[in-house]
Amino acid sequence: MIPVPGVAERGGSGVERDGVVRVVLADDQQLVRAGFRSMLDGEDDISVVAEAGDGTEALRAAREHRPDVVLMDVRMPRVDGVAATRAIVAEPQLRDVRVVILTMFDLDEYVYSGLKAGASGFLVKDTEPAELIHGVRVVARGEALLAPSVTRRLIGEFAGRIKDPPPTPELNGLTEREREVLTAVANGLSNEELAQRLVVSPATAKTHVSRVMTKLGARDRAQLVVFAYEAGVVRPGWLS
Repeated sequence: MIPVPGVAERGGSGVERDGVVRVVLADDQQLVRAGFRSMLDGEDDISVVAEAGDGTEALRAAREHRPDVVLMDVRMPRVDGVAATRAIVAEPQLRDVRVVILTMFDLDEYVYSGLKAGASGFLVKDTEPAELIHGVRVVARGEALLAPSVTRRLIGEFAGRIKDPPPTPELNGLTEREREVLTAVANGLSNEELAQRLVVSPATAKTHVSRVMTKLGARDRAQLVVFAYEAGVVRPGWLS
């Protein structure tokens, strides 16, 4: 792990406390980390607190700095980004840490595995600086970073290989309205769009989504999308 000089250790949530989003960069290529750091540290409300060259260092950095966001390369030596994401998500003391997967290609099975492991979204490495900065801010707010068209293609590609979805008892605990909400989220609808479909307020739509997440044990919308495809609630081509 490579600490960044001049950044003091701070406990709690950076977003709630002082408006600064704290980020850990995990990538085995130093030049990639340097490029991302230069873009992010140029923003007044974002601070890179540490860098990591593999998944082991990423987990150590998450434990030490409790960042708001970890930008995690999926393909790293020793411990890859998927395993590191799974380890971060599994630790109760890191429940507020959000992981964004970094990849060279959007249709990457590693990305799909990362979303299954608990990542809150993904970015392609050659993304525009403005998109990177926006993505970090979105995930730091507790939202999922999912571009609907790309995400549907990605998850449809890999979850679609499941011919007969396994039984999912969790679905039995959902009401018909909650199943409708789950399907809408899997189709990429925002809270505002969901509110229009259900003819409710955006706040009520958000409450419905939160209730479905709680019942299914999902951290965010990203996991809801994966669950919906793997459980057969929606299938590739069933967009509505």
